[in-house]
Amino acid sequence: MKQLNVGLLGIGTVGGGTYTVLTRNAEEITRRTGCKINVIQVADRNVDYAKKVTSGKVDVTDDAFAVVNNPQVDVVVELIGGYTVAKELVLQAIANKKHVVTANKALLALYGNEIFAAAKANNVIVAFEAAVAGGIPIIKALREGLGANRIEWVAGIINGTTNFILTEMREKGLAYQDVIGEAQRLGYAEADPTFDVEGVDAAHKLTIMSAIAFGMPLKFNEAYTEGITKLQQADIKYAEELGYRVKLLGITKRTDKGVELRVHPTLIPEKRLVANVNGAMNAVVVKGDAVGPTLYYGAGAGAEPTASAVVADLLDIARLSGADASQHVPYLGFQADAVNDLPVLPISEIHSAYYLRLRASDKPGVLAGVTKILADKNISIDAMLQKEPDDNETEADIIILTHITQEKNMDAAIAAIEALPAISGKVTKLRMEELGK
Repeated sequence: MKQLNVGLLGIGTVGGGTYTVLTRNAEEITRRTGCKINVIQVADRNVDYAKKVTSGKVDVTDDAFAVVNNPQVDVVVELIGGYTVAKELVLQAIANKKHVVTANKALLALYGNEIFAAAKANNVIVAFEAAVAGGIPIIKALREGLGANRIEWVAGIINGTTNFILTEMREKGLAYQDVIGEAQRLGYAEADPTFDVEGVDAAHKLTIMSAIAFGMPLKFNEAYTEGITKLQQADIKYAEELGYRVKLLGITKRTDKGVELRVHPTLIPEKRLVANVNGAMNAVVVKGDAVGPTLYYGAGAGAEPTASAVVADLLDIARLSGADASQHVPYLGFQADAVNDLPVLPISEIHSAYYLRLRASDKPGVLAGVTKILADKNISIDAMLQKEPDDNETEADIIILTHITQEKNMDAAIAAIEALPAISGKVTKLRMEELGK
């Protein structure tokens, strides 16, 4: 029987899950592929722990390059993370004509163009289903299942940490600072949660999905990224009163002028299924011209959900191993010579509807001044909510929902509103998406 020998770099949470799934489901995997997939070598800095996980059945080393250079290894599974040593290891594996499976979204978002070019030159596969949304097979859906479609947009909750925080803020009425500690205690947030809460992790994943959706190079450095650290409990509450939920979304859209590539807190109508994705779960909505909106939901992280995607990539390699590159699914879903270098639009050029919250003096004429400014910028109002001031206060919150307009027009209107004598402090601005058409 055909065999595929795997070298595993890292046997922590995902690596351990991968080894467990491969071992537990070995018979099922063999039935699916006609190939026996064997982990023959593991590299981890904690050799004793690696030996414990593998029950002493696999050769263990603390030298990852020993695995990459092992002539018996057919596939290198990179699960160590980061984008310095990991990049060297992946490129060395490719140079050694080995296939690569990785869950490393940061590595691909920053260096994927170089890695895919090297893989093509060496006629090897680089598979990365686990790099985006954990166990949800969104890469395969975009690249293969929706291959008949012209993808119009992709929007997703693709970071479980921030979704957990926003769920707690909404359900328990807590402030961000009150929730982040709980997220860390439960293991949803790292000791340094910056990549998650500032939207960087989501931007890595969105960059990959955007490239596959639209057949363009990976352009992480041009993505707009805004996190949840400044989000106020009041805005989550007011959004819900108006029939919306606030989620950190990664959004990419094809337009006549280029591609929108942005991560930020977003109001979504509560009737949308994705608005009701809570806790640490992930969900991605893809709109194709033929199929319409489609939703993909599941665990975005965790040992076995992510391992599910890693092992699925190994199954694909087992089926295609030895085939010519022309028979491989293109890395980004489009033939290499057909990739278009589409421009990424600056955030000022995107089009969106908006939620505005302003603090205003409770006296006649204030609203008229605000609405005149919006009208002068050709911004129409969809809904408005004026709250009664608290006892002994002379200012109240005004919440305005607008129809779609260009961001630079909205920013100009906000600057003019903030200059009004009756307006106190800064105007809060959040973007809104319908995600239904």
